[in-house]
Amino acid sequence: MNSKKVKIGNVYIGQDSPISVQSMLKIKSDDFKKNIIQAQKLEKAGCDILRVAVPNFEAIKNIYNLKTKIKIPIVADIHFDYKLALESVSAGVDKIRINPGNIANQDHIKLIAKICNEKNIPIRIGVNSGSLERKILSKYKKITPEAMCESAIYNIKLLEKFDFNNIVISLKSSDVKKTVIAYKAIFQKINYPLHLGITEAGTEKLGKIKSFVGIGSLLLDGIGDTIRITLTSDPVKEVKAGIDLLKSLNLYKKNINLISCPTCGRTKIDIISLSKKAEKIFSNFKYNNKNLNIAIMGCEVNGPGESKFADIGIAGGNEFGILFKKGKIVKKVEEKYLLKELVKEVDDLLGINL
Repeated sequence: MNSKKVKIGNVYIGQDSPISVQSMLKIKSDDFKKNIIQAQKLEKAGCDILRVAVPNFEAIKNIYNLKTKIKIPIVADIHFDYKLALESVSAGVDKIRINPGNIANQDHIKLIAKICNEKNIPIRIGVNSGSLERKILSKYKKITPEAMCESAIYNIKLLEKFDFNNIVISLKSSDVKKTVIAYKAIFQKINYPLHLGITEAGTEKLGKIKSFVGIGSLLLDGIGDTIRITLTSDPVKEVKAGIDLLKSLNLYKKNINLISCPTCGRTKIDIISLSKKAEKIFSNFKYNNKNLNIAIMGCEVNGPGESKFADIGIAGGNEFGILFKKGKIVKKVEEKYLLKELVKEVDDLLGINL
């Protein structure tokens, strides 16, 4: 099912739009200076959409400040008090996220829908397994994917009743399987764009694994329009993880796709060290939005033969290696100069001036 296109500031999600990467500020909302610094780091790292907690009216100042310092759209994360949503819209926020588990009064939702309609601001119905509405929990007795879907559909119909259709949906749980089942079910029933995520996924290592399994499996099935990797860590790492996930699925706008062989007994050069150094070099911001397949192979079996699809690559030999383009050997290079020669050739191909 092709999802509806929704505009969030200067970013589109849904339909044929590229999948965007989101994150959230993790600084106390009253420390405006540090919030700006973190937001700018996230923007530089490739964050497309940034969410900000709005726990009180003092935090609204964050939105005003951030709007003058960054270009990426800002989402106000609203819980409990509907008036915070109204004030956030007045402050120039680009999207509102509401939790139906703690903002359920129809009159309040109607007011939020009205002001968002007037400003053409989308609303994300952010269903969270840990805060489902009491009536739904009472019906299902426990947290289930079906309960999460029912919450989302009820709130979609509520917004639609108030003539509001600028909607994004998320159904998050810390349970990967429940999350995947919930998203697959809702995908069959609606055409609003889906924000994918595993909530409270955990620390950097475990959180990545959970998110990659859950979000990755959905993306492979063509489900999802924007993602957030949730980690108990620096939010810049969330963005980098999100970009890496999209790159691995060939879903990231334009990017350097670096492949390397796992090495074996045939390998005669230090391919592990070469690959790590190459990864660090090609993650530099100057390679952002550049589209190229680069292969780093340990021997003549994997390269250039098995990696002939690569635009450019290197393959190891005995103290020497070869540089190849589109499967054809271009030159023989001493091992110690292999990486340097590869970078030079890549920069020439991409027209990058050092």
